[in-house]
Amino acid sequence: MKNLKMISLVTAIAGALTVHTNLSHAQDMSNGAANFYKSDKVTVKKVTFNSQYNIKVAGNLFIPKEVSKDSKIPAIIVGHPMGAVKEQSSNLYATKLAEQGFVTLAIDLPFWGESEGKPRNTVGPDIYAEAFSAAVDYLGSQNFVDKNRIGVLGICGSGSFAISAAKIDPRMKAIATVSMYDMGAASRNGLKKGLSLEQRKELIKAAVEQREIEFAGGKTKYTGGTVHKISESSTAIEREFYDFYRTPRGEFTPKNSSRDLTTHPTLSSNTKFMNFYPFNDIETISPRPMMFVTGESAHSREFSEDAYKRAAEPKELVIIPGAGHVDLYDRVGLIPFEKIALFFKTNLK
Repeated sequence: MKNLKMISLVTAIAGALTVHTNLSHAQDMSNGAANFYKSDKVTVKKVTFNSQYNIKVAGNLFIPKEVSKDSKIPAIIVGHPMGAVKEQSSNLYATKLAEQGFVTLAIDLPFWGESEGKPRNTVGPDIYAEAFSAAVDYLGSQNFVDKNRIGVLGICGSGSFAISAAKIDPRMKAIATVSMYDMGAASRNGLKKGLSLEQRKELIKAAVEQREIEFAGGKTKYTGGTVHKISESSTAIEREFYDFYRTPRGEFTPKNSSRDLTTHPTLSSNTKFMNFYPFNDIETISPRPMMFVTGESAHSREFSEDAYKRAAEPKELVIIPGAGHVDLYDRVGLIPFEKIALFFKTNLK
């Protein structure tokens, strides 16, 4: 039990945490929170395609209505926060960028949402990264997309998965991240390196013990993600994620899941992140441009700053005044959509 409590704590620190309670909580809709924003300027189509691992990846394809059938326009892949699904933050970004003239594709990572992969909610960073390359395959096959002008945008944990993919996939011509988490560093070290080596070893021990239980036919267990109540002792980070994921502001439960399981990675797979080093060799992405967007008060800011420091030119670090981590999921009054669109317009010429 001690190990399980520690894992829940660490996953919360790592940013995969959301918090759960009843929907009577008055969510904070300030700064234009609009996770479920829709546009009459954009056509949306559900699509699926296979990854190299033969896992079917699901996505929402957004096409500007003014695009003619013989057009060849640039495209952007959008990845959702870790533990979320495409309907949470990704669709919003994809819609807003499609309004700017891009074809956009918001994907569900394997094991999450409408994408295939079992056990559900499995952690597999290499498989996640492959989904971005598979999305490039799919977009490049569409006759209205210019296959030489495809970019990628990763939100929260997907920022690190997109970088991992871009290092070995030069077809991704421009890479942007928003409120990025380095899921490897967060899992190994916690925020601001607050996790000790002994605590890390305890987490690993708990995961392999659960792995043996499941191998013998035992029940799958989950970790981190949402706690089921908040109280006066709940942390600011818990409250921040709760306000998005467990109120009508951003809550979404896929058909193949339940409110009890959304956002929870499996306990036996969660330590896979400890072998994930997305920023190693990040400089090899150059000369393709990178942009890192983070909030001034975001608890995840350290990861964008670390990536920016390691990356080679051309690169840009954008710090949004007054914004926290989750603010940049859906608060259109804070998200710099015009700057993000300009980054892609400039670099996907």
